[in-house]
Amino acid sequence: MRIAVLSGGRSSEHDISLLSGESVRAGLAEAGHDVVDVRLARDGTWSSDGSEVELRAGRGLLRADCAFPVLHGPFGEDGTVQGLLECLDVPYVGAGVLPAALCMDKVVFKDVLARAGMPQVDYRAIREGDDPAVLEPLGLPVFVKPARLGSSVGIAKVSEPGELDGALRDAFTHDPLVIAEAMSSGLEVECSVLGNRDPIASQPGEILLAAGESGWYDFEAKYSPGGMELVVPARIPEAVRERVRELAVETFRLTGCTGLARVDFFVEGDEVLVNELNTMPGFTPTSVYAKLFDASGVPYAELVDRLCRLAVERHERERAYRH
Repeated sequence: MRIAVLSGGRSSEHDISLLSGESVRAGLAEAGHDVVDVRLARDGTWSSDGSEVELRAGRGLLRADCAFPVLHGPFGEDGTVQGLLECLDVPYVGAGVLPAALCMDKVVFKDVLARAGMPQVDYRAIREGDDPAVLEPLGLPVFVKPARLGSSVGIAKVSEPGELDGALRDAFTHDPLVIAEAMSSGLEVECSVLGNRDPIASQPGEILLAAGESGWYDFEAKYSPGGMELVVPARIPEAVRERVRELAVETFRLTGCTGLARVDFFVEGDEVLVNELNTMPGFTPTSVYAKLFDASGVPYAELVDRLCRLAVERHERERAYRH
């Protein structure tokens, strides 16, 4: 197939996306595909082979059979680019418009999970101008996060009451909606999901932070060489590992995801708590999604190939319905 790989974008994860795109292009070329490099500049401009890309509704994208939007964060992973690709009428890898937007908003995501009775840590939403006292039931420590960013940008761990105002001010510089989450003392475990109607889950992996890291899985730990170690399978009882895989697939289906996702958990003894779902996880050399499937018997080139075929399958199925 001829596949357009989109990378870069307007978010703070622009550089990470470029690294992800480089890896995906190499994997698709190894799988025998014709790869088109599409770069999204920080100002939102699309270009390929040195020329600005002309986007016309219903006319596809550079004659590509499929688009692989390896874009992280706002203006890429939040349903905006997905909506544009729908208008262009080109198959694309990953979640559709609604699941992408839903999973990008941590408050809406957790509200949906709560309504379905899924196990998770306690949380509260807070908006600019709200009384911080709404967070008191969570106790301390808590994690304060912008509700609609990724890769741990703008996140702070608040251990003392005097730290809360500063953490909120910082989070509000990124987003007018902030979420505070009670701290879990459990292991951080992640699980990759692949598929459309019949998704499969990888073996779960356990995140071990390098000595000297902050004590939680922040931006530096995620993307610095040696910042973390991934142990696969996670060092938890087999029954608990299967519970992680079961909840990963259930969360994937509940949110309406397709193609791929990485679901993150806290494991406290035998209890498994869903933390969040990432609809377009990193594909850099240090990223977890592909490592988990590689350890589960799906090598990188096969993985990105399957993702593109799943995208075409979903596009054909959805276009069969009459609107």
